[in-house]
Amino acid sequence: MTAAAAPDASAPPPIRTRVSDLLGVDYPIVQAPMGWIARSQLASAVSNAGALGIIETSSGELDDVREEIRRMRDLTDRPFGVNIAQAFVRDPSIAEFVIDQGVRFVTTSAGDPTKYTSTLKAAGLTVFHVVPTLAAALKAVDAGVDGLVVEGGEGGGFKNPRDVSTMVLLPLVASKVDVPIIAAGGITDGAGMAAAFALGAEGVQMGTRMVSAAESPVHENWKQAIIGAAETDTVFLNRFGRPGLRALRTALTTELEQQTQVDLSVFGRVRDLYFGGDMEASIALTGQVAGRIEEVLTAEQIVHGTVRTFRECLTSLGRHV
Repeated sequence: MTAAAAPDASAPPPIRTRVSDLLGVDYPIVQAPMGWIARSQLASAVSNAGALGIIETSSGELDDVREEIRRMRDLTDRPFGVNIAQAFVRDPSIAEFVIDQGVRFVTTSAGDPTKYTSTLKAAGLTVFHVVPTLAAALKAVDAGVDGLVVEGGEGGGFKNPRDVSTMVLLPLVASKVDVPIIAAGGITDGAGMAAAFALGAEGVQMGTRMVSAAESPVHENWKQAIIGAAETDTVFLNRFGRPGLRALRTALTTELEQQTQVDLSVFGRVRDLYFGGDMEASIALTGQVAGRIEEVLTAEQIVHGTVRTFRECLTSLGRHV
């Protein structure tokens, strides 16, 4: 293993919650598992900053994923995880594939939590399931998950067509379950993290903020589109079909917004967008929080800045007690 970079002496003190303890990280901040994006270049930078990088499987390119996990061990000695995106990975042995990679933390998403939870937990892995509704959260808890990623509809990516905002969904789920919760959707900084904790979370997940990170492998055109976006510059596709999709507004997605059912073949040229910079080639999955992102920052700046602002927010709120 290549030696990891020396710890930043100016790094903020750790935050202890059930989430940070389960994940073995300094800060309960998780990078979302975006297809083709959540690979070793970005994930290792997040882990080295004291948070948790995640390697994706939603691309379906499991040979590449295996190599990305191998690279992670060269790039960081910190914990990291893998996501199993059930709707997009048809390999029936995906749980065994993840177990064989030696990772200790898994998020499962876009599918039935009863399908893989028992197998993964029997192998000693910690399992969180991503949920967009209270019913899904209760089903996941009954399936024996260790925790939940509660994802509001303002987040980018594949969504429940009947979307519920994080501010409504998070406290609702938190009031009904006892497992630790990672909040996702609309979080980009310490203020959002403090709000999530006030609503019952013990950790947060960031997607769009990490897409625009310096270490993100996406083309600069997408990063600049995020930075230039207003809070109204995303669209929700397949409102009356499945799956729902939240994406950056472009000429293509504005046209698709009028369709009852968007054909997922539109992702056929996804690489031309992600890495070639052609913003009309496919759908740039992006959350509403793009309207609050103003500059490209390194993963370390994002993580450490979030932690510092989180603590500042808590101190400020304490004045009202």
